[in-house]
Amino acid sequence: MSLELSGTTPAIKGVAGSVSAPAITGDDADTGISFPAADTIKFSAGGVEKFAISASGLSGDGSGLTGISGGITDLSVWYVTTSFTGGANPVVNWAQYSAHGNTTGFGSAMTQSSGIWTFPSTGFWQVNVQAYAYGSTGHDSYSIYTQISTDSGSSYAGSPLKSYSNIPAISGTWYSQNQNTFYYDVTNALTTRVKVVIDGNPDNINNGGTLARFMRLADT
Repeated sequence: MSLELSGTTPAIKGVAGSVSAPAITGDDADTGISFPAADTIKFSAGGVEKFAISASGLSGDGSGLTGISGGITDLSVWYVTTSFTGGANPVVNWAQYSAHGNTTGFGSAMTQSSGIWTFPSTGFWQVNVQAYAYGSTGHDSYSIYTQISTDSGSSYAGSPLKSYSNIPAISGTWYSQNQNTFYYDVTNALTTRVKVVIDGNPDNINNGGTLARFMRLADT
């Protein structure tokens, strides 16, 4: 390596180097820092580029990073296709929502069979469910929530949180929207299941307005 010292800027100047033969190294000749092009600094290990800084920003494959969440990777939105009366455990007849011919969501979607949902991967998941109900009777009430199973659906944990609606005795038609959000740490996607439950006896749970949203927030 050549090294040039001067009293002008830059005070220290070396050769440009390359990814396979960096300009600045330790005892390992193919691991270090190079300046292969204008406005570019590259960091390499074993002669392979791992990280770069340029005028346009930062770049790198990130394959060696651990313990850092990649952000939201999976989102899917589902709706009930058939209206029904009264409660349901579980709520069934789901379809993935689409708008203008495009499926709402990205990444890997949840899958379900007869209202029992399976997660596509481990991670911290946000599950948001919404019921849209209406009726014309007097007093009415219902709640919506999710339940989790860690043994492939053999047993479900009691609901940690319920969202409850109470409709007083009124004349005419009433309308109600009820939402519930909970967060699950899914450590084993093969054995974890979740279901949507509606308790009570609402006159009509409307299709289209009754939704389930699943969002993967971070690694477990």
